[in-house]
Amino acid sequence: MERFLNIATIISCALLLFSCAADPAQIEAMYQNGSYERAISAINRRLFFHVNDVKSLHIRARCFEELGEIREAMDDYRSILDIDPNYAQAHAAIGKILFEKEMYREAELHILRAASLDPEDFEIIYLTGRSQLMIQNWERAELFFKQAEKMDPEFAPIYYYTGMARASRGDIYGAAASFNTYLKKEPNNLVARYNRGFAMMKIGYLPWALEDFDFVLKNQPDHIEALGKKGICLARMGNPEGCQMIQEAAKKGSDYAESHLEKYCL
Repeated sequence: MERFLNIATIISCALLLFSCAADPAQIEAMYQNGSYERAISAINRRLFFHVNDVKSLHIRARCFEELGEIREAMDDYRSILDIDPNYAQAHAAIGKILFEKEMYREAELHILRAASLDPEDFEIIYLTGRSQLMIQNWERAELFFKQAEKMDPEFAPIYYYTGMARASRGDIYGAAASFNTYLKKEPNNLVARYNRGFAMMKIGYLPWALEDFDFVLKNQPDHIEALGKKGICLARMGNPEGCQMIQEAAKKGSDYAESHLEKYCL
């Protein structure tokens, strides 16, 4: 009789736990509202009965990420892949976490897998381009950025990173065009301004390059590389002030200016 009562108690507790479990829509709403701890608790109850519910595991992993509990998030993403090795979002999430830790080679494997499983997901394709850029696969990076551009042509960072990929593989004209498109959308980005100025200088568009270097120096007067390259532009245009700027930049530590002293100042 005592054993029967124990079994009945266990069943009653299980039924109570089941009745208290939130449904997936409620759990998603908790996540969207920023109630991450509540969502995790609800998911824990749900997983007691639905151990292979990858949707709930995915939401819990995202909650852990929002709370900064990265190890727990990674455990959930790996659990998802144990259940469904072709779950693209889990591969992408692991890749993104590794990417943010600057573990680019390890991240690449998961990110490329995610891109092959879900080639229509903009975030995945964009992240794939970023990962290829960081491992210096310039051509493949550009291909993924062009694919992402087709999906969302208004997303400005695509053009910036396309410019970086093109510049790195020596396509200076292409890089200048990409930076130009980016700066139409984000005109105050100093890094992009500097890179476009450098590209313009390399292809001989010196007045345009000067505009960019002047903009950078106005907002960041101690940017010695912009100072040195502005000096080179002026020197190439026959302005004697250029040599003074090159010398000043070299004195302040610019290796690029130092390497051009002999050419423009002697």
